[in-house]
Amino acid sequence: MSAVGAAALCAVMAFQAPGQAGAAAGGTSSPNPGPNASPYAFAEGATSVDGAQNSVDSVRLTPGATYKSSLARGGKVYYQLRLDASETVYVSATAVPGLDAKVAYGDGVEVSLQDANGNNCDSGDARFGTSQSPRPISAWAVRAVGPAENRCKAAGTYYVVVERNSDPGSSTETWDTELRVVSEPGVSKRGSTTPPDSWNSASPTPADGTREERRGGTGFNDARALKTGVWGDRIKPGQTLFYRVPVDWGQQISASAELGSASGGRDEYVTSALVMSLANPVRARIDDADTAYDGQQKTTALKPVAPVAYENRFSPMDRVAGTRFAGWYYLSVHLNPQVARQFGKGPLDLTLRVNVDGVAKEGPAYVGTARPADEFSVTGEDEDAAVRGETDAGSGGGSGNGKGDGDAMKVVAAGGFGGGALLLTVLGVWTLIGRRRAAAAASASTANGS
Repeated sequence: MSAVGAAALCAVMAFQAPGQAGAAAGGTSSPNPGPNASPYAFAEGATSVDGAQNSVDSVRLTPGATYKSSLARGGKVYYQLRLDASETVYVSATAVPGLDAKVAYGDGVEVSLQDANGNNCDSGDARFGTSQSPRPISAWAVRAVGPAENRCKAAGTYYVVVERNSDPGSSTETWDTELRVVSEPGVSKRGSTTPPDSWNSASPTPADGTREERRGGTGFNDARALKTGVWGDRIKPGQTLFYRVPVDWGQQISASAELGSASGGRDEYVTSALVMSLANPVRARIDDADTAYDGQQKTTALKPVAPVAYENRFSPMDRVAGTRFAGWYYLSVHLNPQVARQFGKGPLDLTLRVNVDGVAKEGPAYVGTARPADEFSVTGEDEDAAVRGETDAGSGGGSGNGKGDGDAMKVVAAGGFGGGALLLTVLGVWTLIGRRRAAAAASASTANGS
């Protein structure tokens, strides 16, 4: 075996280390969490930072990175960004209350982006709402650069302000938070700043076909990849499952979630029992839907959202403005813990019907590279990841485009096989990897379904 061939083979094995292979096959990062375990899979390699009580002491965040922090009840903390005059930057904060936390209708998290003079560039919030059920929720804000923007355009220091809104009677414990900073480059030529005045807003026909089992992840970072189809899972009261779908420029995503019937139970129902949310590649919430549950099968569906287009960002409607770029779109499904009181603590059947309609179109001509790279595109590797049902575990808080297998094969191809013996060796490695994945998948499925 040549030195180049050996290096290529080592690259394959490095890309598919046992831990990563297991993460790709398993449905969640922790199938049987302990009583004090987090209900959310934080990004591997995320930097831990403390929010400051004032702007002067704030820690600087970097576009393209993911951070882990915390937020006390009624707390307000600051972080810092240093931005140039050409990049649009999105900051999201995902708040993660404990599984047994008590949350009220108005409890939630708010994120603001401010300039050095304290002027708001943008702000957004997320609340638990009628479900009053603890689960990961995300708020976001953007510092936008473009012809339609009149503020926060200059290069300089900006501040991220994260605030926890608390209703009386809610729990006092501190929430973990995950901060993600994403930079979108400018475009080479100015296009329309008018959002589309018409698009197919009719309720889509739900996907049909054979139900295929795919275990959801427990956060954005290990979300299970899906394509158009009918997908089956099991969800426990209090659990939140995450999935991701590649949606390209010009395409339109739609989804519904059906909770299966329960045996036994009382003649009562739980309001906002099943909550489904849709978020875009920067984790900005686009829409959500929920349904009550009385032990009979129930379905909830997202309202139609606009096809992905750059000019959607100029719309005042979230369901249009949210579909402003291509990439991974995230579905999360939460089952209210109150369901356990009426129908038992065991998992219930969950069916997701996912549609991605439309032909992919050419995207805008970006000048520069997004951070993380490839954040606002759909590649062939992304589509393959959706076919295989990969998770994003092991991405280290990066773009999460599921490119591990494809990149490894590119390394092998670039190094050259150098002969039939090396080819057989490489194929043997891939066979072993496939067996390990299958075994891990079976193990995870057994653990998660218990």
